[in-house]
Amino acid sequence: MRKFKKILIIVLSIIVGLPIALTIILFTIGVYLYCTADFLQPNVDVDLNQYELSINTDTLRVCKDASLLLNQYGLWEAKISGSSIERGAKYGVLSQDLLKYQEDVFVNQIHEIIPSEFWVEFLHKLIIIFNRNMAKHIPEEYREEIYAMSLSCTNEYNSYGSPYVRQLNYHAAHDIGHAMQEYMLVGCSSFAVWDKESETKDLLIGRNFDFYMGDDFARNKVVLFVEPTNGYRFASISWPGMMGVLSGMNEKGLTVTINASKGAIPISSAMPISLLARHILQYASTIEEAYTIAQQFETFVSESLLIGSSIDECAAIIEKTPEKIAIYKSSTSQVICTNHYQSESFDSDEYNRENIATSDSPYRYKRLNELLAQYSPINPNDAVDILRDRYGIGNTDIGLSNEKSINQFIAHHSVVFQPCERRFWVSTAPWQLGEYVCYDLDEVFAVDSVRTTSYAIDELNIAADSSALADEYVRVCRYREQFKDISAAIDNKRRVDSSDLYNFIVNNPHYYQVYDIMGDYMLTQNKPKQAIVYWQKALSLEIPRVGEREDIIEKIEKYD
Repeated sequence: MRKFKKILIIVLSIIVGLPIALTIILFTIGVYLYCTADFLQPNVDVDLNQYELSINTDTLRVCKDASLLLNQYGLWEAKISGSSIERGAKYGVLSQDLLKYQEDVFVNQIHEIIPSEFWVEFLHKLIIIFNRNMAKHIPEEYREEIYAMSLSCTNEYNSYGSPYVRQLNYHAAHDIGHAMQEYMLVGCSSFAVWDKESETKDLLIGRNFDFYMGDDFARNKVVLFVEPTNGYRFASISWPGMMGVLSGMNEKGLTVTINASKGAIPISSAMPISLLARHILQYASTIEEAYTIAQQFETFVSESLLIGSSIDECAAIIEKTPEKIAIYKSSTSQVICTNHYQSESFDSDEYNRENIATSDSPYRYKRLNELLAQYSPINPNDAVDILRDRYGIGNTDIGLSNEKSINQFIAHHSVVFQPCERRFWVSTAPWQLGEYVCYDLDEVFAVDSVRTTSYAIDELNIAADSSALADEYVRVCRYREQFKDISAAIDNKRRVDSSDLYNFIVNNPHYYQVYDIMGDYMLTQNKPKQAIVYWQKALSLEIPRVGEREDIIEKIEKYD
């Protein structure tokens, strides 16, 4: 018996002690990975005293030959030149207050998603561990540029890392958003037409960049004009501090836009896709050159890069995963890019097949195909109409903010490129409903001296959608506020006035989410039968993803 007790004690000790031992081991490994993370901060001396502002107003800043101007349309226009260090230092000094605002918004958004400071700190450490080898994949030119720019960033968030480390991590925000696709942070639509599908026969490209971190995050849009010492001059559209490229065109008439695709959840980082797009824009003039560059760099997410080329007089899609790369060329005079792969190389890819079967990407693809046929041959005004389209296949009303729409009322920016003319149009707030402002790249770079007026070509602007601003915009804003109120009522099991519930439905009657959350609310009020009625109504409408439909079916089965 004593022997048995002794064995039992040993066994119990092992059972109890093993999890503790594993915890200690994992903690030790985590600490080691965190402490040994190396973001390869450039060893360069940058004297910001050499980059003092000669003009500093609310709407215009000038630093040496660089400038930052807020135009009448609410877009910031920045023009920088020189070496990597010079470009970064100038941009940082010019945009110091904007960098602070952008980081404030980003951090506040994270705290809104994750209210606990403990978990925010935990997430920060995980990101450091995850991105510990990222810098090794980033060319020194861009690390120097980001470092010089980061010297003008706030020290308020140094507990999350040095300004350089934070800014480097921010350049992977789009990539990290891949792992959070359930939150719909990323999901873009783009297209290109040429030859008979284009009114002028020349290449025309349209895209919505649907990266949503709240409306405040998109408040300060920057049209950045860059004259690097090495490579081609280019323009890109993004936010303060983003030196990578999300949407852009260079002086050779090559364009790059990025669209997230589905892949395995990455376990470590590599080159952020925005910096790969930047490298292509700065150093490629043709589709083949772009493809060659894309083959040279390892990335950690799955992405589609729509490449337009005035030299090639067409567009193609570079489809890239951490393991594989392919190029898709259309057999017609148009190409459509949403969030799934189209080349034969990915026909049997399990993640791509699952994405096609379960996501909203194929639906938006079909809708774009429908719209392109409807408007053909297409001009820039038509392209804007397509990018603003909020209806479903067959022009059916699928509700405001539906992820199956081309216009989901979340776009950070929308842009139309005319590569052969070196022209492009950038949307103004809200989303893509405001005026599209026209720029001519040749005219911008023809100006050698510092310009203190806007580069916009006012007479070529495309008018705001006044009808949508008076109707859909108001309804979308109202819907999102109402949705927040009902969500809070569900969390607190609080009653909502019946008139408010009625107005909520009437405001957006064709959107499945309205009836889904109404069902959830009725359940908290101990009205399961009414809840089921609302959930069944939701099932009769267009639901973006299969998983969302299955969740609703599961709720009906549970409470029926």
